[in-house]
Amino acid sequence: MPVSDYAMLEAWKTVLELSRLQSGQTVTVLTGAASHPQTVSTALTAAALMGAVVNRLDLQPVNAEKALSRDALAYLGTTPLTGNRAAIAALKESDLVLDLMTLLFSPEQHEILRSGTKILLAVEPPEVLVRMVPSVEDRARVKAATDRIVRAKVMQVRNDAGTDLTCALGQYPAISEYGFVDEPGRWDHWPSGFALTWPNEGQTQGTIVLSPGDILLPQKSYIRSEIRLVVKDGFAVEIQGGMDADLLSEYVASFNDPEAYAISHIGWGLQPRAHWTTLGLYDREATLGMDARAFEGNFLFSLGPNNEAGGSRTTACHIDIPMRNCTVTLDGEAVVTRGKVQDQERTHA
Repeated sequence: MPVSDYAMLEAWKTVLELSRLQSGQTVTVLTGAASHPQTVSTALTAAALMGAVVNRLDLQPVNAEKALSRDALAYLGTTPLTGNRAAIAALKESDLVLDLMTLLFSPEQHEILRSGTKILLAVEPPEVLVRMVPSVEDRARVKAATDRIVRAKVMQVRNDAGTDLTCALGQYPAISEYGFVDEPGRWDHWPSGFALTWPNEGQTQGTIVLSPGDILLPQKSYIRSEIRLVVKDGFAVEIQGGMDADLLSEYVASFNDPEAYAISHIGWGLQPRAHWTTLGLYDREATLGMDARAFEGNFLFSLGPNNEAGGSRTTACHIDIPMRNCTVTLDGEAVVTRGKVQDQERTHA
């Protein structure tokens, strides 16, 4: 059901306090054609109530002639900030940017973050935002998982369907996504709740077998038939199976870019207030699918770019694939066992 403006204001207040917004700081709310009106209005009001100097920067959409979907992550690289030095300057002069447009995988975002500006992405429907308001407990749990990744040299992933994947680690940083931005130059996404990294270039080997109920994003669909990906030297060299495999294969091939087949980020979900089932309850254009990305115990891997981690791969294709019922180990120690997170910190709703 829809949520009230009061509930959204309270949610924003919590997130802004966790993000250490101080009176007198400058907040710029970045919006576009698809920004949710209630999220926009309550963000502006909440920041003003906390004493911030508040601006709204509304930008025109791009990529309609290239993307195969209205999903903001269906075609990466070019953003409304590309070549827009005036907009970039305004964002760099802000203490906090509330991104209600979806600015990701772009050199402009990295430039803004390097200036010390914090960026918080928030584009899910208001009821999803309210359900998954972040907490300090979320941060502690995700940071603990990230610390385990930092210490590891190898991640292995297996499931009963036949997945047997080995990823060498250490070349790229481990990332914590817990839903707020409490440090200068930090980016995060509300809602979230997962730990991730990128495997070493050219060193991921094995087989990934997707089972019915696993999810393809940005397709925002539960797969109905098995998909088998053969991974060699960091790339998916074969995509085998029935119609679901054909759909995935054709979609990736449409970008006409060999780098679209590269294994990108890998990690697992840690958000108990996110639900595997929720994707089927929303119109595909209403959500990015953060429930699917963050639900507790998933193994989430992706195909496509690594420039967010400091790599050079900037392909426009980005596929996120959350899987259920996997066992994930770091240097032989289980962090997820058959879809159950193995840790000492359990965040409750």
